[in-house]
Amino acid sequence: MSRTFFAWVLLICTSLGAHAATLDPSKDYHSQSNPHQIKVTHFALDLNVDFKKRELAGHVVYDFERKDRNARELLLDTRDITVIATSVRVDGKWQKTGFKLEAADPALGSALRIAVPEKAEQVKVQYRTSPAASGLQWLQPEQTASKKHPFLFTQAQAIHARSFIPSQDTPQVRTTYDAILRTPKNLRAVMSAENTPNAAKTGTYQFHMPQAIPSYLIALAVGDLDFKAMGDRTGVYAEPALLDAAVAEFEDTESMLIATEKAYGPYSWGRYDLLILPPSFPFGGMENPRLSFITPTVIAGDKSLVSLIAHELAHSWSGNTVTNATWRDLWLNEGHTTYLTYRIMEIIYGTDRFNMESVLGYQDLTADLADLPANYQHLAIDLRGKDPDDAFSDVPYEKGALFLKEIEQRIGRAAFDAYLKQYFADYAFKSLSTEDWLAYAQTHLIAKHPSALSLDRFKAWIYAPGLPADHPLAESDAFTKIDRIHTDWLAGAIPATAIDTKGWTVHQWLYFLNNLPEQLSPEQMSALDSAFNLTASTNNEIAHSWLLMAIRNQYQPAYARLETYLVSIGRRKLITPLYRALMESQQGQAFARKVYAEARPGYHPLAQGTMDAIVNAK
Repeated sequence: MSRTFFAWVLLICTSLGAHAATLDPSKDYHSQSNPHQIKVTHFALDLNVDFKKRELAGHVVYDFERKDRNARELLLDTRDITVIATSVRVDGKWQKTGFKLEAADPALGSALRIAVPEKAEQVKVQYRTSPAASGLQWLQPEQTASKKHPFLFTQAQAIHARSFIPSQDTPQVRTTYDAILRTPKNLRAVMSAENTPNAAKTGTYQFHMPQAIPSYLIALAVGDLDFKAMGDRTGVYAEPALLDAAVAEFEDTESMLIATEKAYGPYSWGRYDLLILPPSFPFGGMENPRLSFITPTVIAGDKSLVSLIAHELAHSWSGNTVTNATWRDLWLNEGHTTYLTYRIMEIIYGTDRFNMESVLGYQDLTADLADLPANYQHLAIDLRGKDPDDAFSDVPYEKGALFLKEIEQRIGRAAFDAYLKQYFADYAFKSLSTEDWLAYAQTHLIAKHPSALSLDRFKAWIYAPGLPADHPLAESDAFTKIDRIHTDWLAGAIPATAIDTKGWTVHQWLYFLNNLPEQLSPEQMSALDSAFNLTASTNNEIAHSWLLMAIRNQYQPAYARLETYLVSIGRRKLITPLYRALMESQQGQAFARKVYAEARPGYHPLAQGTMDAIVNAK
């Protein structure tokens, strides 16, 4: 970073206020590691997966580059990890070395300090994880589809890798890795690495990741998993009971891969496979390279929710290949990826679906903006002293995508596609900050299109709350028709039974439900349920919208389904609004606490933390 550029960065930050002027955009405030002195370049894992103890135990060996010749200490991030011993290899021989585990910071965990003598060639840490590790979920057989075998999966984003691997847990550090996982012999292990489809279940699995990735993309899972191909480079790992349904649902993945390559450059990761997790997975998906982790809640039987697959695939370019430098810069990952998601869906499924999904995304964004404090409405937000999980809202996703949509509209799609393709190539396997991106955009966008783009407008999108005036709007003819239906039904001009929903997509259903008034009469709720059997809907997104309406209107016939829904699904997007709505009334609070007591043991630690704050807040 040049002195001139750094001065420009400080000028930008100064305009945000005195507190923001002290922020260093090149520093990751959520890591206690020291890659500027000693940087890990490769690691090799050897871990035993113990379901009885609910722990991973073994060792990790690090290769490193000494950035500072005088550095004699390697600092790694850890959280709730027991360090048993540390050693260094000198002249080909291992010898013990000193270490110190610092006191734990509530958000960051404990820094692990390891003495690294001048002639040390590698570092080894022998350790074991905690049963309550924030990045691990251990499931009992009854919590899986088969009900026969246990299941383990990881979730490292944002800073949870440190709970199962001592690491320089910052997206600024990219490493290659090798791993050996030792498991019960009737289970299969997979990782975000080169997997061997249909490998024999031997109890010992070896992995290699030849591309350097940040720690938040390290992932593993162990369970009763089978594999089935969908195309030359795509396939599904899932429990046997879910495998065929998942393959049928996501069979267009290979077409998505080909379309994205054609528009934005070669896919860099070999295979692109999906792992279908148990329903306790707290997210829709996680873009772990080579093997995206996917919630089963998107298996709807009609491909209506496969934009999630497009999103995780798009991360192979924006996020996995070109990565945010810190969690302040999350929008660089998620905004670009959400923009690509819309483009992929348009290519594969047409303009009508693209328009409907754009409108729903915009509505989600405006709803979030209405609830978020101003400092969380920026694309580049100040997260110092906060948990980086707090950065995850619709702002980095939908506001980021809308910003890019505006650039596309102002310079033309062909020009913007060419820019994106060059951007992905120029920053391949690198991490960049918002200010890095802004400098690049000033050269490759603003300077080339000065009559259409301006630096001031870019700053307004990035550093100001809310949305700039005259931002792009999303529209859909299909939703215009539903607006008329709303008006007629609410006015009593037509009964619910007269609403023709034949051929409606899930997007039309969501728009219909989400845009009704929050308060409906008991008769209106009953009429909708009788006409469309909404309480029994098997589409998890539609069921979510209906159950939210049921809570707001205390529609008791839906509460048995609500309880089942909350107990059986751990995806935070779906359950968080339901718990929040329940906690707004005394009756709802009692119901929420009763259900949560049953549901909590099956939730992922990340979901537990979120719901604890909601259910136990009053």
